[in-house]
Amino acid sequence: MLNIVEPSQHLGYYDQRWERSAWFYEAVTNTKGMVSKTPGLGQTYLGADTDKDGQWLDGGKHYTLHVGANPPARQFWSLTVYDIDSRCLIDNPQRKADLSSRQDLKKNPDGSIDLYFGPHAPKDFESNWVQTLPGKHWFSYFRLYAPTEAYFDKSWKLDDITPVP
Repeated sequence: MLNIVEPSQHLGYYDQRWERSAWFYEAVTNTKGMVSKTPGLGQTYLGADTDKDGQWLDGGKHYTLHVGANPPARQFWSLTVYDIDSRCLIDNPQRKADLSSRQDLKKNPDGSIDLYFGPHAPKDFESNWVQTLPGKHWFSYFRLYAPTEAYFDKSWKLDDITPVP
């Protein structure tokens, strides 16, 4: 009997099929700026549809994302929340789908920023919050505009979205 081994697309921290299908579904094509490896040019997208435990992001639960100090973006960074079903910006009563370094976000003493997602705003961190909807799943893109060398050499790492107990 012939033993056929199929090549695996599952790597240590992600599955290449997710990446390939996401890019096809989202954009079908890309520009030179999306694939540039030159620091200070273009943009890069870091996508998430699961939390640090591998669970789908649930609009009825609360989450946080710690953004370390000095994100590697020469221009700015942005995090946008999308509805998993429509693949459009989340349509919430807050009428806000993104957080970015161009906004007046509350910073930690070390310059890092904690972002919050959930049906209700965390006390004293309303400016750092995007409202999610119970019964709806969501995904996000963290974008770096004009990513710097720290992105390419991986000396700066974005944390995973973490459930709030």
